[in-house]
Amino acid sequence: MSVFEAVMLVCFGAAWPFSIYKSYKSRTNKGKSLLFMAVVLVGYVSGIMHKMFYNMDIVLWLYVLNAALVAADLGLYFRNRNILEGERT
Repeated sequence: MSVFEAVMLVCFGAAWPFSIYKSYKSRTNKGKSLLFMAVVLVGYVSGIMHKMFYNMDIVLWLYVLNAALVAADLGLYFRNRNILEGERT
């Protein structure tokens, strides 16, 4: 296990709950980038696959947690987009 990898994932992951809360409460996608979130999710999934195939350790769960947080924010992105489209009609 790499302590540095774990610290990096904890630091990156710390921002997602705030982003999710903002997305949920504001009901808007202002300041959000679908492409950015998709790229980050692909990165976390790649980290999960690397851990599963080459270097299984406890850090895997940090990748899983971060990927789940990004997926939740992506889900809210699409929810908020639908809310905005509903308000326009």
